[in-house]
Amino acid sequence: MAHLGTSVEYGLHCLLWLAEPGAAAASSRDLAELQGVSPSFVAKIFPRLEKAGIVSATPGIHGGYRLARPAAQISVLAVVDAIEGRKPLFECQEIRSRCALFKGRAPAWSTQGVCSIHAVMLRAEQRMRDELAGSSLADLAGTVARKAPAGLDGEVRVWLGDRLQARLKARAGDGLARGTGKRATETDARAARPRRRGTP
Repeated sequence: MAHLGTSVEYGLHCLLWLAEPGAAAASSRDLAELQGVSPSFVAKIFPRLEKAGIVSATPGIHGGYRLARPAAQISVLAVVDAIEGRKPLFECQEIRSRCALFKGRAPAWSTQGVCSIHAVMLRAEQRMRDELAGSSLADLAGTVARKAPAGLDGEVRVWLGDRLQARLKARAGDGLARGTGKRATETDARAARPRRRGTP
């Protein structure tokens, strides 16, 4: 947790749209484009969330990601650790032992116990982790729901549904085009065959 970057921000925003009970599965691309962020970036985040048991994936054109357990049981800390890994907030370099006056031989008093700066950072990290552990996806989703206009969830569901229908239509069109192309190729091949004399 040395630095909570855009991966955590993107991941949490995407998960919020899956937090509603009974929410349909959604692809990482649709979730990314819904919020105007990079689909390729988000596509790298979801496998980490799946590995951590936060989301589950369903293959196929109708598939996508959905929460693997209720949003109330997924803490923000779990999401952070899944995406960033368990990293310390601060890595002490033991500078206290390098004072020029020590001439390369730090006295025992200078390195006794935990570095005071490191101790402060450890306490800060624990408080941060406690706060993140005490907040769930359901808490975040509830805050958003109270601010958002009524009907926004329905609009999002329609938007995601339209995306799915567009993919289904495109796939059907591709299949038809391949079938038409195959028939045309077979027709051309028959036309190119040498005809026997007297054969119409």
